[in-house]
Amino acid sequence: MKLILTQEVAGLGDAGDAVEVRDGYGRNFLIPQGRAMLWTRGADKQVVAMRRARAVRQVRDLDHAREVKARLESLSISYQARVGTSGRLFGSVTVLDVLEAVRRAGGPELDRHSVVIPAPIKAVGAHQVLVRLHPEAEATLRIEVVPS
Repeated sequence: MKLILTQEVAGLGDAGDAVEVRDGYGRNFLIPQGRAMLWTRGADKQVVAMRRARAVRQVRDLDHAREVKARLESLSISYQARVGTSGRLFGSVTVLDVLEAVRRAGGPELDRHSVVIPAPIKAVGAHQVLVRLHPEAEATLRIEVVPS
């Protein structure tokens, strides 16, 4: 099935890319989620317009992403969690918890899909979290998990 991506899909492409995917992946995931539309010759013209808009936006977004990266990496972020006697958390710290901690620390609003937690955070202490702001700019957050 040939589709045109309407937004970035990890491992597949950026908005405006024409891609070939399996029928079920396109029909059951990409199209219903609004991440892609069916490819037609008429839609091919939209691809050109999307690429032009993306090229203009990327230059501006890269500068903005670098500003946001500097701002994020300068933050002191802590998250209070319920902890057992051995120092292990009840559950783990999720992406939404990280977003809330960044917001409370005075950081910018982030998209939840841009935050990557490399390993589950299940213990008290300092942990690293990756934020993908732009294909060429990634910020590394240091989040301190403390007992509540």
